[in-house]
Amino acid sequence: MRTLTSLLALALTLPSLASASTWNADQSHASVTFEVKHLMISSVHGSFDTVAATLKLDEKNLAKSTVEATIGAASIDTGNEKRDGHLGGPDFFDVAKYPQLTFKSTKVKKAGKNKLKVTGDLTIKDVTKPVTLDVVYTQAVKSPFAPVNLRGFTATTTIDRTKWGLTWNKALETGGVVVGTDIKIKLSVEFQEQAAPEEVKTASAK
Repeated sequence: MRTLTSLLALALTLPSLASASTWNADQSHASVTFEVKHLMISSVHGSFDTVAATLKLDEKNLAKSTVEATIGAASIDTGNEKRDGHLGGPDFFDVAKYPQLTFKSTKVKKAGKNKLKVTGDLTIKDVTKPVTLDVVYTQAVKSPFAPVNLRGFTATTTIDRTKWGLTWNKALETGGVVVGTDIKIKLSVEFQEQAAPEEVKTASAK
């Protein structure tokens, strides 16, 4: 009876595993950009240039899909070397001590045609807090340069930086502060589908 139960459990699991596929971010087509108010009158735009991400996509049940991303904190770039040095120092990201920012999904929900709500844990420095990303994605297309499938994902969210310990600021004589609290974040990532073991084995045998 125990053997029969185990076989039934395996049979129920296999279809969900078969429908899942693994997609990795194409480093040359992945970016994380951000925007924050400066002096209460304008915005500073910046980016992180080092991004790695893996997507486990279950098209039959999107709720079972997962995504994990790692961002190199030292790759921050706002177009100003002095400002980048400050952002990478102890007042902000402290990249020598905390070299990575990470995101790990905990919930994926359909939000319309080609749209998702992805909730997950965002870790900055030694603080982990939940965030929800508004995601728009494309259907798979074949790459014109290699025998692989591609998908594009764009995700946006706004966070309160102080909740992750990024509290540095200075008051202005005219009122307000130097750096805004809210950070608008946008991720644009092109994913490549990874071949299943059977496909790799078949291809190598040809």
